[in-house]
Amino acid sequence: MKTITIKDKKQSKKEQKELQQKNRKSKWRQALQTWQLYLFILPAFLYFLIFHYVPMYGVQIAFKDFTPSMGIWESPWVGFEHFKAFFESYYFWDLMKNTLGISVYSLIVGFPLPILLALSLNEAKDGLFKRGVQTITYAPHFISVVVMAGIIITFLSPSTGIINDFIGLFGIEPIAFMEDPKWFKTVFVFSGVWQSAGWGTIIYLAALAGVDPQQHEAAIVDGATRLERIWHINIPAIFPTMVILLILNTGSLLAVGFEKVLLLQNPLNMESSEIISTFVYRAGLLGGEYSFSTAVGLFNSVINAILLICVNFIARKTSETSLW
Repeated sequence: MKTITIKDKKQSKKEQKELQQKNRKSKWRQALQTWQLYLFILPAFLYFLIFHYVPMYGVQIAFKDFTPSMGIWESPWVGFEHFKAFFESYYFWDLMKNTLGISVYSLIVGFPLPILLALSLNEAKDGLFKRGVQTITYAPHFISVVVMAGIIITFLSPSTGIINDFIGLFGIEPIAFMEDPKWFKTVFVFSGVWQSAGWGTIIYLAALAGVDPQQHEAAIVDGATRLERIWHINIPAIFPTMVILLILNTGSLLAVGFEKVLLLQNPLNMESSEIISTFVYRAGLLGGEYSFSTAVGLFNSVINAILLICVNFIARKTSETSLW
């Protein structure tokens, strides 16, 4: 009896192995039959491989005492020494506070506004007003960061800025927005909202366009008000899109826009405008501390990746919508 059982097990394993081989051959056959699709993917694959993955070999200088004359391979290993130096530095918590402060502030203010704007535009009748509002709100997205920074500095000037002229009508004294550290985060966040809120509505409007009109007609027959239809029909329709965009925004929480911060930065507001990415720029390119700045940048990227994975996991468990 025991001999038969062993024989059966062997037979079963052999059948499973043959089945796996058949499946493997079938997959290869399918891949060969659809080679045109893989040919389309090839340029994108090569692009990411050459320009995004191959340069990653340079990340190893974060764990070395890099000297340009010795090159990456010949420079001596120092382990986590640069990470330790960054964590123990007196500016570590200031950088984290500024970076997280700007990021969370941007997320809280900037994330819901495109949703509200998209829901409002979706309810507006398709006419001159709607197209005008869309054009006005989309236009700032196409302004370059350099021009945008120039506009912000000019508008907020305490002597000639239009913003101070406007608040002066209410008897308020001119405010030096760009010289006072406490105003920097607000200026950065709301100028970002002005530039990107309109553009961000495009994805939500596309999602709202997919809502079946019969649902609204049935709701109207049942006596639902406009707000009730927005709450029970439109918002659930765009909810998966909201979750995906929230995951993406959270994943880049520490990756604050480097160029705009650098352009708006000056010695007077440095207290609240110095963030991790500008610090990496100063330490690496201006200070020549290549290994140290690479370690700081790598720390920033790792934290972003962890946040992305955590938020994606929470979203999958709570709403069944996730990136993967």
